[in-house]
Amino acid sequence: MIYLDNAATTRRKPQQVIDAVVYAMNHSGNAERGTHDAALATSRGVFDVRCQIATLFGVGDPAQVAFTANSTEALNIAIKGLLNPGEHVITTMLEHNSVLRPLYEMEKKGIELSIIKADAKGCIDLADMEQEIKDNTRAIVCTHASNLTGNLIDLEKVGKIAQRHGLLFIVDASQTAGVFDIDMDKMHISVLCFTGHKSLLGPQGTGGICVQKGITVRPLISGGSGIMTYHKEHPQVMPTALEAGTLNAHGIAGLGAAISYIEDVGMEEIRAKEQLLMKRFYEAIRELKQVKVYGDFSDMNRAAIVSLNLGDYSSGEVSDALYMDYGIATRPGGHCAPLMHEALGTVEQGAVRFSFSHYNTQQEVDAAIKAIKELL
Repeated sequence: MIYLDNAATTRRKPQQVIDAVVYAMNHSGNAERGTHDAALATSRGVFDVRCQIATLFGVGDPAQVAFTANSTEALNIAIKGLLNPGEHVITTMLEHNSVLRPLYEMEKKGIELSIIKADAKGCIDLADMEQEIKDNTRAIVCTHASNLTGNLIDLEKVGKIAQRHGLLFIVDASQTAGVFDIDMDKMHISVLCFTGHKSLLGPQGTGGICVQKGITVRPLISGGSGIMTYHKEHPQVMPTALEAGTLNAHGIAGLGAAISYIEDVGMEEIRAKEQLLMKRFYEAIRELKQVKVYGDFSDMNRAAIVSLNLGDYSSGEVSDALYMDYGIATRPGGHCAPLMHEALGTVEQGAVRFSFSHYNTQQEVDAAIKAIKELL
């Protein structure tokens, strides 16, 4: 199989990630649930990964990093735990349903919602975002990169807008964590939500939410915490406040190993390789008759994603042919990004998404190019 569906999940993981998960499954106890060796060693391991994440994203205190199962859980915690009826929130058409659906739920409960429109290339104008700010605006919620087009939003510029108006800035870093530099302090990010199984190269079932000090997020769930057992309310101290129940210590061990791998190889080197493969593919197919490519490629500093359609064919039919006839794995359909498909005019057809990992090769990209030409 030629795996070009890395925006959904990176299929190939570093060997040290696999080894770390296996070791943890053989040795781990329950973190922060006891004083015996297995529990203490697991607690120390979990804390070490908190420190890695705090360093990676510019979080001052590792205690402000709470683990979740994925970005969706983290975003639900942030959106439902920070917004209140009567408040106004701004988001964009680039968003994944993990942002949109919680916001729609909160809209039914009384928040006001403004969605910044994207143009035919899937780009937004940040001036439109600032113009939407009003007296009751509480937060800006946006993705760092579209999972459909790969277009980036300039987090530093949005962060400055949020800072200037005293707003919370909640970021979905699902497509960029681990491959693009993110500094919460520098970018004025209030809450960062990420998943471990994509560009961070970790196991599925891992992710997290990083919260700046001074911001209190209402817990999404409550229950066992390992501390304050006799209190009727869930503890409010971070990170316990957002971590009810047993942590996925096995997955967290793998995530820590993945971050170490990224640090050893170098984020810039990984990003450069992925963008080189993306550019090779894009340049070869963009002028082909009957190929329609979506997104803004005027700047190749973007997520390594190329989404396209062949004539009027269903994206599902094309993706099936690529896999059944050529062994090339892609992602067709709506990609959980309904508003972006509205902007691109692809609601009915969907799109075929090619997304690249630094583990992919030029030979695999060339095979995909050849397959597109033969299908045409």
